[in-house]
Amino acid sequence: MKVDILIVGAGIIGLSTAYQLSNMHQDKKIVVVDKEAEAAKHQTGHNSGVIHSGIYYKPGSYKARFARNGSKSMMAFCERHHIAYNQCGKVIVATDTSQLANMNKLYERGIENGLDVQLLSKDEVTEIEPFVNTVGGIYVKNTGIVDFKKVTEKYAELFIENGGMLRLENEVSDIQVDKENITVVTNEDAYEADYLINCAGLYSDELARMSGVKTDVRIIPFRGEYFKLDKKVEHYVKTLIYPVPNPDLPFLGVHFTNMIGGGVDVGPNAVLGFKKEAYQKIGFNLKETSQIMTFPGLYRMGLKNMKEAVGEYYRSFSKKAFVKEAQKLIPSLSAADIKPMEAGVRAQAMKPDGTMLDDFYFEENACSLHVLNAPSPAATCSIEIGKEIAERFNQKIKAVI
Repeated sequence: MKVDILIVGAGIIGLSTAYQLSNMHQDKKIVVVDKEAEAAKHQTGHNSGVIHSGIYYKPGSYKARFARNGSKSMMAFCERHHIAYNQCGKVIVATDTSQLANMNKLYERGIENGLDVQLLSKDEVTEIEPFVNTVGGIYVKNTGIVDFKKVTEKYAELFIENGGMLRLENEVSDIQVDKENITVVTNEDAYEADYLINCAGLYSDELARMSGVKTDVRIIPFRGEYFKLDKKVEHYVKTLIYPVPNPDLPFLGVHFTNMIGGGVDVGPNAVLGFKKEAYQKIGFNLKETSQIMTFPGLYRMGLKNMKEAVGEYYRSFSKKAFVKEAQKLIPSLSAADIKPMEAGVRAQAMKPDGTMLDDFYFEENACSLHVLNAPSPAATCSIEIGKEIAERFNQKIKAVI
């Protein structure tokens, strides 16, 4: 099949990009392929549903800019297309005085990023969240909740209305590049494309290398394990409750999230997966496990964060330990109050020196663009990321003309 633009990956980034491009280029044949039988099967479908504000991210970074604009554009998109959302806000809580310095730095970052944030005393926090353990906090008004799978389905619907084609159960097996075009071979077809956009998440590094991009980035899977509050204790959480994060790690720590469809999720922890789709505690794939375990960056990262890694694994196999971590925020929580739910897997880009890429990260060549790091808050930022990718494509068209 001859196409103008082929997008691999029918998650929220792939379909947002497809929607943006189909709005701009209705004369072009745009196809999205995905190996699964439905869209939003992986990171998008396991998302916590938080519309993030951008408070955590370095001013000037993609994450800071895209999250600030993305939270607004996401809520506006939901309004326009009648998708339920709730701008409920969240509190970031210091649980002891040793966290106050980092909390104040985080507040200043929120101000720098142009957000509606408010420093709270202990009493002001407990007015919002009466069950929380706190010595102070930050209220972040720009935060909300939504079902990102429904958002993704709407992107797909609008893309198809614009003349785009979504082809599921198409797993990429080979990519061939020549001077004229790029050929992507799947189990169902061979697509001759003028341009390839790789939004394949966990497999994005492999597709990049298959496309001739000489990247040293490796996607390392981290499993995020969640619990759900029993209905009798859902009143413990009124909004969203987050801890003050460790600034040296890309994970936010165990937190409490009201869900747009009802219920309260607790989590996640973050443990290394031994294969790409590491949804189970124990699971191996000979090729993938070997690639993960022989990557030098993994050990360099592990040596720098050994204490945290051991703690995450302990909490993974000990419900008691997980509850103890959650009790730092809500002391009245007990093991009987939570039950496990399906895990998610984060596609974390890592360099050989052990650096975990924090910002969104793209690599490209003349005929392809590869999204090699799009962790949280990528769902929040999906409209902005889609616009960014579309603009990069437009610039390449102008350069050729």
